[in-house]
Amino acid sequence: MKQSASEVPVHSFQRKAAIVSGGIADHSGKVEVKPIENFDLNRTIFQTLEGNLPRLVIQTRIAKDVVWDNDAAAPIEKAYAAKSSAKKLPPIDKELLRFLSEECDFDVEHADGSFLDHLYFCYEYTHHYFPGHSALVMLLHSILGTGTNTFAMVKEKIPQLKPLMSAEEWTHVESFPSVLRLLYDIKILKELEANKDRLASLKEVHFNRVIDNEPIRMSGKDFWVQLNYQLIHLTDFIPVSNWSAHANDSAFILFRRLYKFLQETGKLEAKVGYTPPALFGSVQREELSFVGRLLTLLPEGISEWLTAQSVRNFSRAIGHDLSYRLVF
Repeated sequence: MKQSASEVPVHSFQRKAAIVSGGIADHSGKVEVKPIENFDLNRTIFQTLEGNLPRLVIQTRIAKDVVWDNDAAAPIEKAYAAKSSAKKLPPIDKELLRFLSEECDFDVEHADGSFLDHLYFCYEYTHHYFPGHSALVMLLHSILGTGTNTFAMVKEKIPQLKPLMSAEEWTHVESFPSVLRLLYDIKILKELEANKDRLASLKEVHFNRVIDNEPIRMSGKDFWVQLNYQLIHLTDFIPVSNWSAHANDSAFILFRRLYKFLQETGKLEAKVGYTPPALFGSVQREELSFVGRLLTLLPEGISEWLTAQSVRNFSRAIGHDLSYRLVF
């Protein structure tokens, strides 16, 4: 799917619903979900994933065709049009758009649609629901690398990119891929959870940049903002329906854990509406393959562990150091 970075894509109904409501929802009963036949994982950000079993698991989770009922889609479309008219997206600098279009390669599919679809959703959601902080960060959040070692640009172009945003925006853009990996690696989140009583004295967080392993020192204040950006990012990986059956999806596990942490510590600034799934629930209008049915039975702890191992393998493959340090 060839797209231009200068053209705003049309969002899926799931994304429009999130932008309308300011949160995520289980749309069970409103959609029909079926596996996509002849799905090519090599056309997605997971093209670098190795091993037959990991590839089969990821393909089973993302290769889904979603068809919305007209009665459910129509009000979402109407509300989204009204929302977009009431608060239009801020213009993007022409030189930055030129750089994205001519110097970068976003021609890869994401978990749902194209990579640019994902970037523009994060940009638009942030514009509406994280006031006081730059939405541009979320348009550029993966430009220096995804969690699966795909890169929209080479590190040699950083001197061209950096001047096209503010110093604060650059801090979050260069840090985003690293913090995402640290969260999936789970160690940093466990340490933060264990130190809730002294988070107010967090001065800095040290880690390494994914694209070239350069050291980064982020202030504690910026780190909390970064975690809100990360939470917004995770909303775009939540299953469209049947949350009870898909509660062990790795992104959904991390979303719930990060949401709870930010909420309990008073660090949740972005508006992200969320109601936890029921413990038990029947699968509605979703065709599950044999592997898909097995995945619904996978314990969350094992799913979390497998994801952490995968992240470590990806970082090891490119010489990225996943170590970090919290400075109090």
